[in-house]
Amino acid sequence: MMMSIRQAFDKPMQADDLQRLITMKMPYGKYEGKALADLPGHYLGWFSRAGFPKGEIGRLLELMYEIDHNNLRDLLIPLRHKA
Repeated sequence: MMMSIRQAFDKPMQADDLQRLITMKMPYGKYEGKALADLPGHYLGWFSRAGFPKGEIGRLLELMYEIDHNNLRDLLIPLRHKA
């Protein structure tokens, strides 16, 4: 079952979540193996409409959706240089 935006943010953001967006790979689907931070906006938008998966992956996908939707992907650039 998919979670709602409200459920995804019941757990506060973790200090390393932005770094995890860069290092964690999509575990399944069309973009399997691609870093969450590199997923295209239309794919993140699809999850937003269809519902994010449960658990950590859903929480991180939703965070990435919000970053993309608000045109804040540049926030991740300094973290990419560290990786």
